[in-house]
Amino acid sequence: MNLRKNRGPFYSLLRGWRQARQAAFLLLLLAAMLLGLSACSAIQQAADETLPASEGGGQHNLRVIFLDVGQGASQLVIAPSGKTMLIDAGNNDKEQLMLDYLHAYGITKLDVVVGTHPDADHIGGLDKVIDQTDIGSIYLPKASSNTKTFESLLTSIKGKGLKVNTAKAGVTLDLGAGITVKMVAPVKNYEDSNDRSAVVKIGYGDTSFLLTGDAESPSEKDMLASGADLSADVLLVGHHGSKSSTSLSFLKAVHPRYAIIQVGKDNKYGHPTQTILNRLKKQGIQVYRNDLQGTIEVDSDGTKLNIQTER
Repeated sequence: MNLRKNRGPFYSLLRGWRQARQAAFLLLLLAAMLLGLSACSAIQQAADETLPASEGGGQHNLRVIFLDVGQGASQLVIAPSGKTMLIDAGNNDKEQLMLDYLHAYGITKLDVVVGTHPDADHIGGLDKVIDQTDIGSIYLPKASSNTKTFESLLTSIKGKGLKVNTAKAGVTLDLGAGITVKMVAPVKNYEDSNDRSAVVKIGYGDTSFLLTGDAESPSEKDMLASGADLSADVLLVGHHGSKSSTSLSFLKAVHPRYAIIQVGKDNKYGHPTQTILNRLKKQGIQVYRNDLQGTIEVDSDGTKLNIQTER
């Protein structure tokens, strides 16, 4: 498999896309006046150019975007069919940021939403996303919590008249032709909510992704015992790089070429741990991190991977 790495300039639009759109509008309007072009044409061009788009991509590409939400996690999946899936949405203070991300990527409907587990740094932003976005279906594991964050999520789900589907091993999701999406965990019930995390495997052509939430070694052990095909080109490192996840046996079974760590800069948890960084390095895995590189997008045409970073 070939990889083409590109730190595309379009990522500068992620946080300031509104300002960029306004600036583009003014510049294009001026150009229209000078060149005799119509103002309507300039406005349309400004709108088109300010939406983040995959530089190496096209309508036949799978886009898996690891959104920079600080110390938390969120992945946006855009399938070649145009169908979309959001897995997690960062912490409570990232609600507006999540809405801005969706707006910047032109997302008006999420066909599938997955909350991997009840921790606030994963589901904190989901309530506002659900409130303000058209949602097809939503999946949560059988894990309860008495936190205001979880209660707010359930209130938003109820307010939209949505039914919660159970996230568990064996569940398949529909993102259109050519894409396989299957949950490989949780295999069973666990006392620790982290181990109840929904783990999603995505396949497109010869390429694949494994997105692990906060699943820790007990869940990893059960995934291995289940006989599921865990191999993947791209691994979302479990629990932000905590040493309680990404056991050596699990890592060898996945055998990824690239690892993504969703983590906030100078976080109080010490994530990612040096233990995990050393383990990944020893296995020859190339690592990308939100705290160092911002939002990370991995595009697949079914054969090649193209990785773009915000910085």
